[in-house]
Amino acid sequence: MTDNEPLDASSHDNTRRHDWLTTAELSLQYGFSVGTLRYWRHRGYGPACFSLGRKVVYRRTAVEAWIADQEQNTQRGGTTAA
Repeated sequence: MTDNEPLDASSHDNTRRHDWLTTAELSLQYGFSVGTLRYWRHRGYGPACFSLGRKVVYRRTAVEAWIADQEQNTQRGGTTAA
């Protein structure tokens, strides 16, 4: 690699993957407040996350799975009486 070659995302930041979301990114993309996400982590609730250096990151698949679980566990109505 020469000094004049542009850096792509993978060579620029090997610790950052597109399937990982920071708390701020999760907040923006899914509408949860940063404070709520922080509180959930404190309580051991919410989507699974882990520390990557100083940042807390969430796998997008874990967030989607957690949302699906919430939907399944809290779903009301939609059934017909037999």
